[in-house]
Amino acid sequence: MRLVLVSAIALINEKSEVLLAQRPEGKSMAGLWEFPGGKVEDGESPEACLVRECGEELGIGVDPANLTPLTFASHRYDDFHLLMPVYECRRWQGEPSGLEGQQIAFVSASGLDAYPMPPADAPMLDDIRRALAAG
Repeated sequence: MRLVLVSAIALINEKSEVLLAQRPEGKSMAGLWEFPGGKVEDGESPEACLVRECGEELGIGVDPANLTPLTFASHRYDDFHLLMPVYECRRWQGEPSGLEGQQIAFVSASGLDAYPMPPADAPMLDDIRRALAAG
């Protein structure tokens, strides 16, 4: 089974809300909400991937020094196994926007259950809620 390495980011604002992005039409699992990120390219670190993806998808600048490992997902889908480190980030430059047509939302810990997510994301929600509670 093929292993896919994807890096994701939990952007946490000053209100202790985390940014979620909705998967756009035409992508697998379209309509589900996820933590922004993407596939780690050959020779790229997970942190460098997030810096690149945040610029491409959200139009924001992220300094790798502001990325802190938070949690990870290891999930078997039908045709691949996903390994996804998730980094917490509380400082970035710019205002996030959905540059690829995706909807985005800052969500409180209590609101996370209202956003349907891919199967790999659900087991990480307790870690995300703890990070949000830590302020």
